[in-house]
Amino acid sequence: MNDMSRPARAEGPLAFDPLDPGFIADPYPFYRRLREEAPVFRTEQGFWLLSRHDDVAASLRDKRFGKDFAGTMRRRYGEDVMGEPAMANLSHMMLVVDPPDHTRLRGLVTKAFTARRIADMRPRIRRLVDQQLDRVADKGAMDVILDLAHRLPVIVICDMLGIPEDHRGAFLAGSNVGGRILDPVPMTREELDHANLSTQMGSAYFDQLCDLRRREPQDDLTTELVRAEEAGDRLTPAELRANIGLLFGAGHETTTNLIGNGLLALHRAPEQWQRLKDDPSLIAGAVEELLRFDSSVQMTARVTNEEVGVAGVTLPAGSGVIMLLGSANRDPAHYPDPDRLDIGRQNVRPMSFGGGIHHCLGAQLARLEAELVFTALIERLPTLELPERDRPDWRRNFTLRGLNKLPAVWH
Repeated sequence: MNDMSRPARAEGPLAFDPLDPGFIADPYPFYRRLREEAPVFRTEQGFWLLSRHDDVAASLRDKRFGKDFAGTMRRRYGEDVMGEPAMANLSHMMLVVDPPDHTRLRGLVTKAFTARRIADMRPRIRRLVDQQLDRVADKGAMDVILDLAHRLPVIVICDMLGIPEDHRGAFLAGSNVGGRILDPVPMTREELDHANLSTQMGSAYFDQLCDLRRREPQDDLTTELVRAEEAGDRLTPAELRANIGLLFGAGHETTTNLIGNGLLALHRAPEQWQRLKDDPSLIAGAVEELLRFDSSVQMTARVTNEEVGVAGVTLPAGSGVIMLLGSANRDPAHYPDPDRLDIGRQNVRPMSFGGGIHHCLGAQLARLEAELVFTALIERLPTLELPERDRPDWRRNFTLRGLNKLPAVWH
C-alpha cells in the first residue's frame, strides 16, 4: 500500500501535523475532531485553527483579520527571511497584501475574469479539452493529471496571459508551482532553496514576457499589466513580475487539483459516477459538490489586527489564524451527512475559493474548465476507470491538496 494512503489518526490528544502522510491522505477525521472538541484551537506551533463553517465564513469577511505576510514569515522563519527571493516575490502578490495595495492590484486584473468573459471562453475551452483527449484516446490509458488536468488550465492561462505557444513546453511538462511555500509548517532549507530557484527562473521568464509585450502588445492580460506599470503609479516592476506569476500559478494549480480530486472522488463513490453518466445535466451542480467534498485549497491564513473573539475564545492581536476551508466544507451544521459525496446535493456553496476581498478571481473559470472536462470524459470515455483509486498518490502539500498522478484506463 502507498504510504500516503494510511488513514489519519483519530485517537489521542489533538495535534496539528499537516505534513503527516496519514493526514495528507485523509485530513477529514482530524477536522471532525476539531469541530467537535476544539473549534478554535491553538496549535503547538502557536497559531490558531478555525474549523467550523460559520466561524470561517465570518472571519474571512471581518476587517479585523488581515494578511501581514512579512510579519508571519518572520515569526515562522526568522528576521532575515524576506531576503529570500521566493519570499520577497510572494510579498508583492495581491494574494498576501491588504488594502489599499490589494484593492489597487486586484482592480488591474478583475475585468479579465468577468462572468461575460469567462462565458465567452466556453467554446475555446471545450475545443482544448477535446484536443487533449485526442492525444490519448487511442492509447486506452493516460495520467489524468499530466495529460489532461494539468495541460488544459495551463493552456488556458497561457492564452489569457499572452504566453506564445512556442514558450509553453516547460509549463506543460509539469507543475511549476511550489505549494509548500503556502503551508503553515516551515520549509526545510533544501525546500526553500528549491523555491528560490523556481522563483528566479519564473521571474526571469516573466520579465522576458513583459519585454515582449512592450515591443509587441497584444489583446492579453500581460499587455494590460505592462501598460499599468508604464503609467508609473499603478504597478511597480516587482509587482508586475510577481502578479503575472501569481496569475499563472493560481490560474492552473487549483483547477488541476479540482479535476484530479473530483474524478478520484467520483470513482471512489462509483454510484455517483454512474449517476453523472446517466444524467449529465447534473454536472454543474456536481462540480460544486466536488469542490465541497475534497477542496483543492484546504486553508487560508490571516493575522488578527486587534483582539478578536471567536466562538467564545479571545484571539490576541497579532495572532496567526488558519481558516480551514476543507473543514468548513464538511461542517454538518451546513451539510447533512457531509462525508458522503452526493452530486445531487442542493444549496452547495463551497468555501473552496475563500471569501471576502480575497475571494478567488478565477473561481468561475475553474468551475467552467472542470464542467467541460467531466462532460467530455462522460461523452468520450464512458468506460474510464482508475486502477489506483484505492491507493492515491497525494502530493506532500497541505494548503494545495492534489495528486502527483492519477492513472486511468478505458476500453
